[in-house]
Amino acid sequence: MTYVVTESCIRCKYMDCVEVCPVDCFYAGENMLVIHPDECIDCGVCEPECPAQAIVPDSDGQAAAWLELNRTYAQQWPNLARKEPPPADADAWNGVAGKKAMFSPKPHGGSTPDSET
Repeated sequence: MTYVVTESCIRCKYMDCVEVCPVDCFYAGENMLVIHPDECIDCGVCEPECPAQAIVPDSDGQAAAWLELNRTYAQQWPNLARKEPPPADADAWNGVAGKKAMFSPKPHGGSTPDSET
């Protein structure tokens, strides 16, 4: 079993979860975090720390739609082991439904591998 970051994280990206993770299994995109499912030890300490309630166990019904996205982008984005400030407008996006279309595949910092020289 693993935990999965869902749509609620998009545009919020609070990072409280990162600070408590004992195995540093969070990876950061431009506007969302993901959990590497093969690194997560299923301890569950991250779930209650998320102000956006974006983290669920993979046994939760909504997790299935997000598990592969977490796996894919955890392999592409940089690992994040320390909490950083959330986006300035994070509170405005907290609780907003239907944010999947706003997902950015860019890594934390906004650059893409193709744009790096």
